[in-house]
Amino acid sequence: MTQTAEPRRPFYRSPLCWGLVVLLALGAGWWWRQHSAADAAAQKRGAPPTAVGVAAARLQNVPLQLSALGTVSSTYTVTVRSRVDGQLDKLHFEEGQQVKQGQLLAELDPRPFQAALTQAEGQLLRDQALLQNAQLDLARYQQLLQQNSIAKQQVDTQQALVRQYQGTVKLDQGAVDNAKLQLSYSRVSAPVSGRVGLRQVDPGNIVHASDTNGVVVITQTQPINVLFSVPEVSLGSVLQASRANPGLTVEAWDRDNRNKLADGKLLAIDNQLNTSTGTVNLKARFGNAGETLFPNQFVNVRLSLGERENAVTVPASAVQLGKVGSYVYTVNADSSVSLAKVSAGARVGDIIVIEQGLKPGQRVVVDGLDKLRDGAKVAVVDRAAQNSQAAAGAGNSGRHKRDGSGAAGKRHASAAQ
Repeated sequence: MTQTAEPRRPFYRSPLCWGLVVLLALGAGWWWRQHSAADAAAQKRGAPPTAVGVAAARLQNVPLQLSALGTVSSTYTVTVRSRVDGQLDKLHFEEGQQVKQGQLLAELDPRPFQAALTQAEGQLLRDQALLQNAQLDLARYQQLLQQNSIAKQQVDTQQALVRQYQGTVKLDQGAVDNAKLQLSYSRVSAPVSGRVGLRQVDPGNIVHASDTNGVVVITQTQPINVLFSVPEVSLGSVLQASRANPGLTVEAWDRDNRNKLADGKLLAIDNQLNTSTGTVNLKARFGNAGETLFPNQFVNVRLSLGERENAVTVPASAVQLGKVGSYVYTVNADSSVSLAKVSAGARVGDIIVIEQGLKPGQRVVVDGLDKLRDGAKVAVVDRAAQNSQAAAGAGNSGRHKRDGSGAAGKRHASAAQ
């Protein structure tokens, strides 16, 4: 028997080949690590310090405020409707006019109501005459009864007739009063003071008490209210501040938060939380003498909760948020920076209250933060001085250009002569 030779295994599948590959990979990794560390050390030794702007942590009294988005709402919004049916004769207001409570706004045709009043008054007069005659007959019957000249039953019947007429007269008096009331309803007056809107009906039309649009809508704008919400976590501080000072100051600012529109007072706090949003509703009242607030307008609200005394504050730009939470870069004596974890409190304008992590006087980086690392070297730069120098340089450049153009003009003038 002849033995067949086994096929030769390719070299790339042999253990020797795989061993060489592993050794090459380990060598390449070691070389890259050594050179990377050397390059980083060289770069660190030769890298220039980072230019940064700094500010010192200050100890000061800070006004505490809550910011929220609010909606302006009128104190009263009333749709003025006619309480009787009739033809609209006159309107006594201009659209957009300020009106006073009780001011005449419109008149309906009063003739049907006047006729009904006259009819009721006539019925009252007739029944009053019958009552008077029945009372006189009763007096005569009572006198005859004392003389035993008439039966007692006839006197009792007359007394019942008198009471019947008395009831009829009382009904007639009610009808007269109702007719007078309907006649007064033909004159439509303003139930509240405020600004009238656009009229909903023109003179000559028939108006009904059931009309949903009414004649006009009045909104009271002086005073006016603002509704806003604060988160549940801030409710405790709001309640504490309101107990200490029931009339907390509230400011209304425009959409851009640049211009203050009005100053007001906190009016009320809702009696329950909104579970779907985790907020509680508050209402503030503003005098609105200049009518800077308009119903359904969106405003930014700032609620003052008093003042925090001796608080450590830094510029808001110094506080960063990362994996460790809120932190700042503090500048050390050797011109290096250290990452310091802080507990940030309330923010008021451009400053933030630091609850923990900083002491007054410590310098923190406020500009050039994007290139910093813990332990990096920095060069403190006065940004305000740089800006002022740049502005002065721009002004000098402009003056030089003007002077140059003036001198050139003079040279051209002399050459022409």
